[in-house]
Amino acid sequence: MSGACDGCAVAGLARAGAQRGEPVVEGVVAEGVVAESPDPETGPARCEETAAATGRESDGGDPSRSVPPSPSEGRRARTVLPGLSDTEVVRLVTAVSGGSPGGGACSSDAAVERFARAALTTAVEPGDLEAGRLVAALGPEGVLRAVVEGHDAERVLRAARDAEVVPLRRGAPRAAFEDASPERAAEDARAVRRIAECLERWRPRLSLDESCRAVERASRLGVQLLTPDADVWPEGFASLEGGEPLALWIRGDPNRLTRLEHSVALVGARASTDYGEHVAMEAAAGLVGRGFAVVSGGAYGIDAAAHRATLASGGLTVAFLAGGVDRLYPAGNSDLLRRIAGEGVLAAELPPGNAPTRWRFLMRNRLIAAAASATVVVEAGRRSGSLNTAGHAAQLGRPLGAVPGSILSPASAGCHRLIREYAAICVTSAEEMAELADPLGTGPTGSPAAAAVRPVEGEPRGGDAEGVVLSVLSSARRADADEIAARAALPFTTVAAILGRLDLAGRARESGGGWTLSERRHA
Repeated sequence: MSGACDGCAVAGLARAGAQRGEPVVEGVVAEGVVAESPDPETGPARCEETAAATGRESDGGDPSRSVPPSPSEGRRARTVLPGLSDTEVVRLVTAVSGGSPGGGACSSDAAVERFARAALTTAVEPGDLEAGRLVAALGPEGVLRAVVEGHDAERVLRAARDAEVVPLRRGAPRAAFEDASPERAAEDARAVRRIAECLERWRPRLSLDESCRAVERASRLGVQLLTPDADVWPEGFASLEGGEPLALWIRGDPNRLTRLEHSVALVGARASTDYGEHVAMEAAAGLVGRGFAVVSGGAYGIDAAAHRATLASGGLTVAFLAGGVDRLYPAGNSDLLRRIAGEGVLAAELPPGNAPTRWRFLMRNRLIAAAASATVVVEAGRRSGSLNTAGHAAQLGRPLGAVPGSILSPASAGCHRLIREYAAICVTSAEEMAELADPLGTGPTGSPAAAAVRPVEGEPRGGDAEGVVLSVLSSARRADADEIAARAALPFTTVAAILGRLDLAGRARESGGGWTLSERRHA
């Protein structure tokens, strides 16, 4: 990158700087962000190009209005990231930090850390444990520099040693790495390989130019960036232990997230029955009457019924999305999601412009389980995706409940399985759900369920690279290995090996220069 501002790509920023007598930087990239193609399994997701749902007035098309003046004006700027000065970073971050401690404006150091987290969300897939551990070791700015400045894996490992934390082996004291034994050397070699894989999959997806565009796009849409230093950051995320979100992109008032300390997640099947939707609506209304917020995922069926009933009852509801908060998916719920943005909160780990994918839905589910005080599966078949949310809740040791249905109804088979095999608490009313989530611990704790709900058969699990590749493949559209690796955020060598195994197993096939799911997989 060349020049002091080549990485910003913000026309309005240059215009505003010129008005203040600052040098105008030439070659500013046109505004906009490159969105992923819609996933063939999830279908197209609607992209919001207006901030009307957040109550923000139109800026008349002038991008300069989206970036407020920096509190650091009047002093000499210093370069804090390649091609970016601290003044530029503060301007960008302040525009999307309305929910930060102390208001929208922030210090240079805080702005750099928040910008680094925002930048990493453009490249790191949700739930990437290695990313979480590297950030814990080096800080977000350190990881960002390692990626964009081309540090090799051995250099990153040395930096982690200096910080007395080695990524991918958490909590080990520095003295442990002064051991020159063959075992230690072998472990270091494994750590270097894993760090190298991380850098390989992030570098093609991460650039400071694109990161600046993502922040500017969020500002235009009225989307706020929330980072773990914010007072309103959900406390439940700490239980994810390395899988915490790097940041959240928010539509709605971030201060409403404090209500998550007293909340229940209501989840269930998209193909719900009248019975399931009735129970979800009664439960949501009853929980609101008892002072609880309701958390869900904005999907059809049980999710939508729970959100609607909560809003109709004057309560607070939070929807965690699998794509960007401007991608209102499913499109049939777009009006509902806009209303949630206005009266509740829409939240996502990915910046605006990102499309939801099957894998991202599964990773999103861990946020629902971690943010809420308890999770209740209202109605679910044996293979419902909501069982994945139940699995996360159980693994976190959170209270887990399930609503029984007719023994003749396949739509409730998943709930019955949770109760029978995984010690989920049988709940039949809002009162029992409230007891389940009681922060004083007077209700059932659900701790027996912490023995863990096994992953739903056929669903990819966290860290399962083969499952990620399968979620990217389509039976209708061919994709070459490079494209699959980019969409899966996995190293090319890993994807190539997985594709070979899938081909041998008859689960994928190559033809016409591309890969597709094999029809035999569904036989």
